[in-house]
Amino acid sequence: QVHLVESGGGLVQAGGSLRLSCAASAYTYSSNFMGWFRQPPGKEREFVGTIDWSGSMTDYADSVKGRFTISRDNAKSAVYLQMNSLKPEDTAVYYCAAGSLSSMNMRQYDQVGQGTQVTVSS
Repeated sequence: QVHLVESGGGLVQAGGSLRLSCAASAYTYSSNFMGWFRQPPGKEREFVGTIDWSGSMTDYADSVKGRFTISRDNAKSAVYLQMNSLKPEDTAVYYCAAGSLSSMNMRQYDQVGQGTQVTVSS
């Protein structure tokens, strides 16, 4: 049973923007924290950011601070990743995850989506 579904990926030029969405089942969405991770081609998965249930507490990787913003809409059971000023090094498969604590380690989350590809051309 799929609990998290990402969408919104695609091809964008450097400097452009994309907004990723993560739709969650009610059970999964009740988790306290939602996180975003990414896996660049040929590299390990890495932390992008996380948000708590209220949406008031966020944390970001240094590489995306000031460019990416995580938000959530509890009425829609959805989490978003707004990505601005995109760079070619942002090219990756992006994953959302749900868990009971905030962590930069995706293995500590209970559910992970199937991912969506983001490609940034130079």
